[in-house]
Amino acid sequence: MTTISISHARETLPELGNRAAYGGERFMIERRGKGLCALVPVEDLELLERLEDAMDIKIAEERRDEPTVTLAELKKELGF
Repeated sequence: MTTISISHARETLPELGNRAAYGGERFMIERRGKGLCALVPVEDLELLERLEDAMDIKIAEERRDEPTVTLAELKKELGF
């Protein structure tokens, strides 16, 4: 991954966009030496979202059998 300043990214966004989209390059954009955001190919973002969805499903499946409370029970417990 290439690290670039926000000012450089601003000046060269069309080129960086093409390099990410067609060349598969990834860019860390920073301001004052700290990471601010990233420019990545759409495929990378889609993969990240699929991984997050898979993790959410796994957590939901693990918690499926945990005991639950109704809203009325929760309100009573909290004194509402």
